[in-house]
Amino acid sequence: MIDVVDLTVRYGVAVALHAVNLTVADGEMVALIGPNGAGKSTLVDTLSGIRRPAGGTVRITGRLAHVPEGRQVFPDLTVDDNLRLGGWRIRNRDTGPIYQILPGLAPLRRRRAGQLSGGEQQMVAVGRALMARPDVLAVDELSLGLAPLVVADLVRHLRELNAEHGLAVLLIEQNARLALDLCSRGYVLEAGQIVASGSAAELAASPRVADAYLGASG
Repeated sequence: MIDVVDLTVRYGVAVALHAVNLTVADGEMVALIGPNGAGKSTLVDTLSGIRRPAGGTVRITGRLAHVPEGRQVFPDLTVDDNLRLGGWRIRNRDTGPIYQILPGLAPLRRRRAGQLSGGEQQMVAVGRALMARPDVLAVDELSLGLAPLVVADLVRHLRELNAEHGLAVLLIEQNARLALDLCSRGYVLEAGQIVASGSAAELAASPRVADAYLGASG
């Protein structure tokens, strides 16, 4: 689904990503973890075509949809209209299937998105991305600013989408424990470079990753 080879991205003379290599296979759930300012959002913006690479290649097989950091819903539009905007490139913009996948949105469909809680807005952002009928979903900071119970519900929906629909997921997340629990494989991005990769179990067992991201000691 995603094949990134030696990707370099610059902001003027500043290098945001340097020689990054990353893959997401069909139906796979992959985590990208790292601190603030590491370049995680730059990477997903480049996958989505928002940023242009200065070097390397990005190849997307199938259709990618992006759930942006901070939700970025249209606050004055209804939930239903927000969802329809996600399907602007497809012929049939029926929102019914989204309410089946995310039933918590159904009673909110006529509410303005700006009146919703953070968790509800995140569901709208996910639903809006799903309207594009993607093969792979890039989710930038799923848990940002949300209560643990809300995050757990969103994680359940992602697991169901992966298991029942074969949706591949790239989860960009500061909460490393959440990301490695959800995904089978992951990468660690620091200062614009991949410094570790492997299975979720391997990364969780790594002293460097545990000390830096999982609150472990020793």
